[in-house]
Amino acid sequence: MIGRRLIARRRGALGIGLAAGAIFAFAGCTNDLPSVENSNLVNGKQLFVQKCGSCHVLARADSKGVSGPNLDDAFAAARLENWGDDGIRGVVYGQILFPNQNAPMPANLVTGKDAADVAAYVGAVAAKPGKDVGLLASAVAKADGGSSPGGKLFVSGDPATGALACGSCHLLKAAGTTGGSGPNLDTALKGQDAAMITSSILDPDALIAAGFAKGVMPSNYATALTKEQIAQIVAYLEKSINGQ
Repeated sequence: MIGRRLIARRRGALGIGLAAGAIFAFAGCTNDLPSVENSNLVNGKQLFVQKCGSCHVLARADSKGVSGPNLDDAFAAARLENWGDDGIRGVVYGQILFPNQNAPMPANLVTGKDAADVAAYVGAVAAKPGKDVGLLASAVAKADGGSSPGGKLFVSGDPATGALACGSCHLLKAAGTTGGSGPNLDTALKGQDAAMITSSILDPDALIAAGFAKGVMPSNYATALTKEQIAQIVAYLEKSINGQ
């Protein structure tokens, strides 16, 4: 029944827009979406950064993903039309449960109460100016690759060439990154040598970690980064993970 209510209609940059009446019916007339009073926004922000930030821009979360819609742009029109936090929350929750089958967003990225928390956080901050305050301001540790060139590339990528930051998808304790859409590098690369790490960057689909699918990691690093930059990232990972 929920699926029948989600009437497709484009709305701005989101391109997933649901008819306004269906949105509010979904948000207000189903027991699937907990009330906003029961939402944990801190948990929602943390999960958004870990699971969603590698694909979506959301200024308040300091996420810079580019493979999915910019959520601030996507909901700018909704703010002007006074949908309110709850209206946006309902749309986001619906998209988490029923992602567009023609888009790369996976199903069940977050589930249950976690999905409701992510939707509540995005609903509370998307297309709003300013910065998070209070507990939300400190909910996610700032990633820091240190002073080395490889660490900086790992955390920030190279926007000039379109090389995405590795840390937006991968957890690496030394860098303070918490991305969850790719393998945990502290365990996946433990004991691996420079040749293997280099190969995993240049040909990411050659060897897929258990539980992950092909085509998720960008395959343009060989052209978006120089050989020197790739070597710098590899050296940073070797030192951070294996102490070399």
